[in-house]
Amino acid sequence: MIVFVRFLWTNRSGYVTLNWMSGNQGGINAVDQILQKVDLAGIQDERARECIGLLLNLIESLTADLRKAQAEILYLREQLNRRKGGGDKPNQPKDTSGPASQSSEKERAESEQRTKRGKLDRVRIDREEVLQLDRASLPPDAQFKGYEDVVVQELGFVTDNVKFRKEKYYAASTGQTYLAPLPAGYRGEFGPNLKSLCLLFSHLCNMTEPKIADLLDNMGIVISSGQISAWLTGAYAGLQEEKQAIVEAGLNSSAWQHMDDTGTRVNGENQHCQILCNPLYGAYFTTARKDRLTIIDVLRNGRERVFRFNEEALGLLRQFGVSQRVLERAGQLPFHQDWSQEELQRRLTEQIPDLVSGARSRMVEAAALAAYHAESGHVRLLVCDDARQFKLVADELALCWVHDGRHYQSMAPCVPQHREWLEAFRQRYWEFYKQLRAYQQAPTPERAVPLREQFDELFSTVTGYEELDRRIAQTRADKTYLLMVLDHPEIPLHNNPAELDARTRVRKRVVSYGPRSLAGARTWDAMETLLSTARKLGVN
Repeated sequence: MIVFVRFLWTNRSGYVTLNWMSGNQGGINAVDQILQKVDLAGIQDERARECIGLLLNLIESLTADLRKAQAEILYLREQLNRRKGGGDKPNQPKDTSGPASQSSEKERAESEQRTKRGKLDRVRIDREEVLQLDRASLPPDAQFKGYEDVVVQELGFVTDNVKFRKEKYYAASTGQTYLAPLPAGYRGEFGPNLKSLCLLFSHLCNMTEPKIADLLDNMGIVISSGQISAWLTGAYAGLQEEKQAIVEAGLNSSAWQHMDDTGTRVNGENQHCQILCNPLYGAYFTTARKDRLTIIDVLRNGRERVFRFNEEALGLLRQFGVSQRVLERAGQLPFHQDWSQEELQRRLTEQIPDLVSGARSRMVEAAALAAYHAESGHVRLLVCDDARQFKLVADELALCWVHDGRHYQSMAPCVPQHREWLEAFRQRYWEFYKQLRAYQQAPTPERAVPLREQFDELFSTVTGYEELDRRIAQTRADKTYLLMVLDHPEIPLHNNPAELDARTRVRKRVVSYGPRSLAGARTWDAMETLLSTARKLGVN
């Protein structure tokens, strides 16, 4: 008898459950019950155990392929519907068949006693007002017993339109008219406080320009959206200098830095927002690319690119796999000289005229890395995810445990046996993470030794669930980067500071989509840098 089977998935307790449906429901129910009770460890025949294990992994693979195909079909249907005039531009559908949440916060959390902080000590008192009772309403024997204080927070939002009457003098001897200057900060027909308020409305409150204009109009300010747009797209030259100073101070404040990136748009074109931060500051850079050269640009605070050839550059070229002929030609270039990008290209063209584009890019990258590492202030340790562009830039690299753990959180096996193995491994994973956190409280070389051994033991696990085993092997390959905390216990185990700073750009992008010009993008970067840094330092 041939049974035609199709698969459906339901999400239960964060997992995908495999349901079977066909005309022969009784037979399919029997198959489902068998699958639910499969225990490979209980199968005595080794060949049968291996065969069934392969079949279970095949089910997982087919399930993943089908989910992907279904999502693509839905996307294509929406596209077709849009082209027929039936709707707006479709969004790529989200895969809802995976776990309901990929957060590992619950697993990482450690019980701690929380104390509620009072807010009255944080409220600034602007004025005091004594409230009196009508003596006539009191009993004759009432005695004064002092005051009972009640603090009420209030906000006044009123206009302060000023007509300045500027004294004017005329001197016949010089033929000139002399006018009293406006107070410091006043320029044009709008005051400095109003301009600052528009910046805060836009970047702190994420209000759109038309909404800012509506609010000001309701408060009695006569202003156009165009005027507000001009302020928000480069009217403050000092913002860029402030941002440059913050980044320079932030880079010098610590030997380690966080980095991450998120998508952004400029005039509708997709670009990238690079986030550079540590606990004392956060900086934003809108860039067209996100390669290694871009990362170096960010870490050098936007200074003009420099390149040099030396022994390190040649070693990088070997690591990049360029040909021996190119290596020999590169070795003939002058060493330990800093060149501009134009000078580097000229010398490469003269020295290796037939250099193909791929090898040329590798040489430019190697020369940029060598020049950056030759600078005395280059970043020694970078905390980030495992994206390629972050590799080789700093002397040392620390990977984010939360980012690595997210790969395990995103797995959604449909086979019960695989779910059990995954749950068991996740528990061991986050227990080891907690041990690393405990090590940070009292780090010693002696305590680091068993932790390295435990890492090897944990990530040598082989379960039989192929997707999980592949992921475990990939984590094991990143041992040096994930255990950097054993040598540098001062660094966080995660890249959350950069990811949290990235949310600022994401929220701004959702409300305003993106700036229309590069000047607007630079203002976004500068304002978000100032606001993030002020928030971390606890200043207004």
